[in-house]
Amino acid sequence: MPRSTNHVASRKRRKKVLKQAKGYFGARSNVYTVAKNAVDKAMLYAYTGRKLKKRQFRRLWISRINAAARQEGMTYSTLMHALKQNNIELNRKTLADLALNHPESFKEIVAKLA
Repeated sequence: MPRSTNHVASRKRRKKVLKQAKGYFGARSNVYTVAKNAVDKAMLYAYTGRKLKKRQFRRLWISRINAAARQEGMTYSTLMHALKQNNIELNRKTLADLALNHPESFKEIVAKLA
């Protein structure tokens, strides 16, 4: 009996990689072995980028909260400590949004803590 290679599955797998490499420069878009390496690296960068995005947004929120807190005569660390002590569970994203778009609400929160 001849050896079965399951050409349907391997062709589908290669087509999937080449489809992902669409738009890449030169051989990266149409030579399977080169495209596979390029797609693997691209997926790695995409995965890392998703993690970095979360870090960068947290840094942005912290800097916005700090700037708003300093206008009220308080530092970021003392503000966050006071929030925790008073059991006010607002996350950094919400606090940054309040500081940027609703400064009067942010002032009320800071006044409640002081």
